[in-house]
Amino acid sequence: MVDKIILGIETSCDETSASVVKNGREVLSNVISSQVDLHQKYGGVVPEIASRKHVELIIPVVNQAIEEAGITPDAIDAVGVTYGPGLVGALLVGLSAAKAIAFAWGKPLVGVHHIEGHIAANYIQHKELQPPFVCLVASGGHSHIVHVEDYDRFKILGKTRDDAAGEAFDKVARAVGLGYPGGPLIDKMAKNGNPKAVDFPRVYFEKGCFDFSFSGIKTAVLNYLNSAEQKGEKYSVEDVCASFQAAVVDVLVTNLISAAKHTNSKKVALAGGVAANSMLRKELEEQAGRAGLEIYYPSPILCTDNAAMIACAAYYEFVRGNVSDLNLNAIPGLKLGERG
Repeated sequence: MVDKIILGIETSCDETSASVVKNGREVLSNVISSQVDLHQKYGGVVPEIASRKHVELIIPVVNQAIEEAGITPDAIDAVGVTYGPGLVGALLVGLSAAKAIAFAWGKPLVGVHHIEGHIAANYIQHKELQPPFVCLVASGGHSHIVHVEDYDRFKILGKTRDDAAGEAFDKVARAVGLGYPGGPLIDKMAKNGNPKAVDFPRVYFEKGCFDFSFSGIKTAVLNYLNSAEQKGEKYSVEDVCASFQAAVVDVLVTNLISAAKHTNSKKVALAGGVAANSMLRKELEEQAGRAGLEIYYPSPILCTDNAAMIACAAYYEFVRGNVSDLNLNAIPGLKLGERG
């Protein structure tokens, strides 16, 4: 097989990233410039600030990725880029850069769905992994259970009906005074807390439905905090974080295992920022182990938004002939399985 080298570009939120990946699995470079410090004082991502920072960083980041990969532009076979979902201004920066590079270098352009990219991160981490499998994609903006039927064929089995899991983590972290980003901070605080201290609600739907709802638990945490403050009662931030995290993880893992059984899948995977959560990994290992399922999840750096996962997903689209033209536009609400 002739090697295929993909340049990937990712700017869907607040990470400016470029990566060079060979044959979909071998990462030659993966440069990530995060804006977390820039947005921390606002308690979340400010879209206009994110877009402007992407404009500053995109060309230096792409140049660094190519330099670290030790290649020339001639060696690149295609340019993969996230075109949705995400913040429209941020998406447009990466997409505009990718289209300009593809045009200038005479390379095919491959538009990549952001969630497809998160799923593909598992192929980089686990060279032996092949579809089909069931994947939980959990991040600040998404909570999906996806049946990965093939490299370019996906079926959504469940999704959030309100807040995403990562969004709930961010809001609860803000409520207890931890700041942003909430996921890692709650995970760290929960290690010193009692996960059974507060009985926060778990929301499940009818049998055979694998959807999520996290707005209720977020409200329950806020009510607990407000009630304690009104009564002048002290509460443990560690216990609140541990109890909240335990409730969210219970629902995520239960639905993922149930979806795997429903589809007769033997393999389950995690993807997205919440996939880095230590309790989620531990609980999945225990429950999947009892159910006889194989478990896959990326390293923490590949759980965050990064261009290596986009280049990996673009490779599998490219070898199947799924390329885009230069009229490709950013689609902030792009659904998995749709094509622009």
